[in-house]
Order: sequence, then C-alpha cells, then structure tokens
Amino acid sequence: MSVLLIAGSPSERSRSAALLNRVGQQLTRRGVQVESLLIRDLSPQALLLADFNHPSVVAATRQVENAQAIVVATPVYKAAYSGVLKVLLDLLPQTALKGKTVLPLATGGSPNHMLALDYALRPVLQSLGARHILPGVYATDAQVTLTPEEAYLIQPDIEARLDEAAATLVAEGLRLPRATEGFEPIAFSRVRCSV
Repeated sequence: MSVLLIAGSPSERSRSAALLNRVGQQLTRRGVQVESLLIRDLSPQALLLADFNHPSVVAATRQVENAQAIVVATPVYKAAYSGVLKVLLDLLPQTALKGKTVLPLATGGSPNHMLALDYALRPVLQSLGARHILPGVYATDAQVTLTPEEAYLIQPDIEARLDEAAATLVAEGLRLPRATEGFEPIAFSRVRCSV
C-alpha cells in the first residue's frame, strides 16, 4: 500500500508543501509507505510542450499509476490551483486516477479562495477517474506561518484537520483500520458481565 504525495507548488518551500509534509508524517506514523512527486523537479520544457515521452513525465505518470491513493497539495493563485499542477494533470492519462482515493490540500491568502478545492480542482480529479475524493483541507497564510528559523508553523486547528484527513485516507482510501485511542478493542466473546 502506497500513497503518492504530489507537491503542486512551483516554489522550493511553500505553505502547501508544509501541509503535505504533515499528512505524509501522519501516514508514515500509521505504517503507510509514502512516495513524493515534486512537480517543480520535472522538466519544465517537457511539461510546457506536453512531451508525454520525456523521462520525467513518464516517471511521474508511473508513480501516479502505482500509487494506491494520492494526496495533492497546491497553493491557490487567482482562485484556482497552481499552473504547474494543471500542466501535470493535463499530461496524465484520462484514467490515471481510476479507482484511487484522493485527498486535496490547498493554501491561499484568504478564506475567500477556499472553494477553489471544490470548484476548480475537484472536477479535474473526477475527470481523471478518482474513485473517491475526500473532503479537502484548506489553510490560509495566517494559519501556516513562517518562523524566524525559516520553517513553517501550522496552527493547531489545521494540524488537527490534517491528522483527521490522514486517518480518513487510511481508513477509506487504503481500507486499514483507524488507529484507536485508549484501550484495545475487546472481542465480544471475552466480555463477562454479572448481575
């Protein structure tokens, strides 16, 4: 079972990548194999010229094909997901996400762009055949802040939503049991009661 984390930001470091990293850590903690695809590392010329046979595009397509589930993170620019993500999605085969569960993540300057996940990204993911698109997690720039040490700090409420999204992906996308808090489950046959 593997999950592919797709970083859709053209920047080397970004708030959307911080969200993606958090989900990746939660998945790894649950024993899920995680791979990463950084779109900015693919050949820009191959992406822009739609070179389906370029080795970087072929490798990216293979990663998507081999993943059981996908987590895609993008910054929101002008009320839509990033252009580099759009270019990659356009190069994928029409059934690239068939049978897969997808968790979308996004960051933007204000809450006004929150609907970009549902109105811009979701239709494209559906057109690629995604079996199940989980409710996305959106964070504003104020909820993912840059520290003086040049690291991104995710606010606790967003961390909690990301952790829940990762748990849902494991349970619904990978069909693994949710981690339980507290006591281990007890089989009914072991339950004793007295009156």
